[in-house]
Formats: sequence, structure tokens, C-alpha cells
Amino acid sequence: MACGSCGTGVPGGCQSKGSCSTGACNRMNVHDWLANLPFADPESNCRIVEISFNNGSRKDYFKNTTLHYFEKGEMVALEGVNGFDVGMVNLTGELVRLQLKKNNIDEKSPDIKKILRRATESDLAKMQESKDREAQVLIRSRAMARQLNLELKMAEVEVQADGRKATFFYIADDRVDFRELIKLYAGEFKVKVEMRQIGARQEAGKVGGIGSCGRELCCATWLTDFKSVNTNAARYQNLSINQTKLSGQCGRLKCCLNFELDTYMDALQFFPTDADTLDTAKGRAFLVKKDIFKNLMWYSMAGGGNHYPLSLETVKKIKAQNRDGIKPEELEVAEITTSKPKEIEPEYADIVGQISLSSLEKTTRKRRDKERSQQQNQQRSPQQNQQRQGQQNQQQRTAPQGNNASVPSPAQAPQQNRGPQQNQGGRLPQNNNNRNNKNRPAQNRGAQQPKKEEGNSEPSA
Repeated sequence: MACGSCGTGVPGGCQSKGSCSTGACNRMNVHDWLANLPFADPESNCRIVEISFNNGSRKDYFKNTTLHYFEKGEMVALEGVNGFDVGMVNLTGELVRLQLKKNNIDEKSPDIKKILRRATESDLAKMQESKDREAQVLIRSRAMARQLNLELKMAEVEVQADGRKATFFYIADDRVDFRELIKLYAGEFKVKVEMRQIGARQEAGKVGGIGSCGRELCCATWLTDFKSVNTNAARYQNLSINQTKLSGQCGRLKCCLNFELDTYMDALQFFPTDADTLDTAKGRAFLVKKDIFKNLMWYSMAGGGNHYPLSLETVKKIKAQNRDGIKPEELEVAEITTSKPKEIEPEYADIVGQISLSSLEKTTRKRRDKERSQQQNQQRSPQQNQQRQGQQNQQQRTAPQGNNASVPSPAQAPQQNRGPQQNQGGRLPQNNNNRNNKNRPAQNRGAQQPKKEEGNSEPSA
């Protein structure tokens, strides 16, 4: 029910797909941790119920005069201005009594309106029609206020469920005379107009958003009491006065600057207040910052860039010496110790080569043969390599004889067709020449016979 009425739809991380009916996706949601606890006297239970409107943007209190018990997340019909309104039950029981005490509201006050009934289908349909008008009414109201040259900003418009009343929330720095504007709104929208002035922090709570800390804005989730924040809160916490970093989405100083201010103020009571400068024999030292967590005060010498941490006792001692006209020779620097244990770097195990994948083991046959031949060459001695090279050369020089002789390769052709030159065996390749001469013309065979040189006798074939 809660996610169904939310303007942003079902959240991405909602495991209930929008059917949880707990209202957890609403702004300013509250967990009723006393809901299931038994009470000795049920009649003494608080009969006031906290109702939220417009997805938690506004809350109000209503008296339950019916005999029904309403649980958190239920939609109920309420008394309105000249009609009825529809809201969601946000809190019941004893926690409501504590909220009434916090807001100075009397539980028995006759001004508290009543709860009529559980909301019916027709009530919810009428409320949805009124909610669909809010966007158009807001745009038109801003244009009308601009035509009257009024110094105000219309932040939000909330239309009652029956469409008879509209509440306009605006922001203005000074007082604004909007009597003429109310008449124009009543004639234009045909509703009863109510104007409410809010601040910039309340506007940020209604709009919502994510802060610089990465979480939802405090004003949109739980913060209802807005206190003034000034730059002294940043000075006490040793923060740089940077307006851009210290400002929130509302344009004002962040509310969280006040959260730890009391802790800093209590710790600064033990620090000396008149120790902005210290006089030494080497010069004057100026206070840079105060570290309340380690009880140290950091000083820097005039004209130097180094910072010196001093303990509170040392600072008080030097200050007392300066009052007596004594200037110490140097600053007694305090030893900085940390209670944080030293991080031990994890020892990583070398598992390279221990993991094998089947896809990496698949290599081509050519690559395997190449690697095998390289390994064999590396294992042989240089003499064996020379002998093998010689055998290969001998095989290339000798040519096979007979009709089945193979054709010599291009690399061996120059050695086998030397012509009249002798081979190592003292014989000429006659078989090749005869075979070549058979294919030549007859008149040229005699001319192609090599001449015999003197001193060289050739045996007959």
C-alpha cells in the first residue's frame, strides 16, 4: 500500500514488490517498537494516532473515537475543512503520547480532529484525482505570483482529498502581502486557500535528496527540530571555513555541524585559551590547530614550514616561562603514538603454473614439433651438430644413379651439373649427360661432348 501510493514507484531493492504495507519508503518514517508489547490496562492506551500526508511530507494528530484498531500503513478517512481528507497511519500507542509531549499538545484538547473510518475505494480514487492536480496547480500558482511581482517562492502545493482545500507552502525572506494573491488563487482553482511559510531547511526536507555523506538528508528522514547553525561550530571543530563544503542542499550551513559540537566544546575546556603564540630563543611560534583526540597543539615557527606537536603540559610550561621573561631554547616536541594496530600485509602464495586450463593446453602440431626440435638441438653437443651438418652436406653432394634418379633440387643443381669439372670420386655425371643428349638433336650431340684434358684419363662407362 505504501509503495503503491508513492510517487517514485516500487523501489529497486524492495523484496515485497510494493506489497509490504509498512510505509518504510515514506519520508520521516518511524518504527513503532512498542506495538507488540502487552499493557496491563488497555483502556489507558493513548487514543491519539499520528497521521502522515503526502508520503510523509506533513504529519498531524487525530483522535480515534471509533472501535477499530488501526495498524501502521493503513489508509484512513479523516475530518477535513468542509469535507474529508485521507492519510496514512504512521504511529500509534504510547509513542504518540511522547510525541504529543514533545510538541506541547494536550491529549485531551477539543481542537484535535477525529478519524472517521477506514478509507474506501471511492475515497482513494478521489484522493488520487486531487493528487494529480497538484503539479498543474503548482506551476500555475508560480506564474500568478510572478505576475504580481511578489518576492516569494512557491515550494509545494497540497490539495485535500476531496478537492475543497489547497495548502500552499512558500518561502520568503521578508513579509509578503499576499491578500490579492489569495483571491486570485481562490477564483482560479475553486478551492479554499491556505498559505504557510516554511524555511529553506523545511523545503529541502520536502524535496529530499542525497547528502555529501552518501545518505539521505537528515531533514528528509528523521530531523524535525531545526536549530540555528553558525560558522563558530566549524571553527571549534578545526574545519576550514569553506562556504561551498559547509553548505547543504538547502543553501544553509549543514545541520550536522551541531551533532558533534558538544563533544568538542567539552574537550576544549582542558586546552589553554591564551596560547596562540609562544616565544622561543629561535623566534615566535604560532598556533596552527588543536587536536582534541590526542591532546596536542600544533605550532609553526615564523618563516618556517615545519609543524611541531606539543602536549598541553609543555604549552602551559612554556607559557608560564614567557610570563617570567624566559624564552626556551627550542620546543619540546611530543612523540606521536597511535593506538591503531599496524596493518600486516597479506602474504600472497605463488600459484603460477599450478592452475591449468584445458583451453590453454590445446596447441597446434606445428608448434609442438618446433618446440621438440628446439629441445633436441639444445641437448646435443656442438660436435654432434657439426657431424650432423656434415652428413647433410654429403647427402646433398651425392646424386642417385639409374633411371629412377630423382630430379635434383635447385640447391643441388649447381653441384651436380658442373660440366667438365671433377667430383670428389673422380667421375663425371655421364648418365645425366647421356640422358640429356638423347633429347637433343643428333647434329648437336657431338658438339656437346666435353673435351678431354691431358693428364686425366676417364674410365669407360
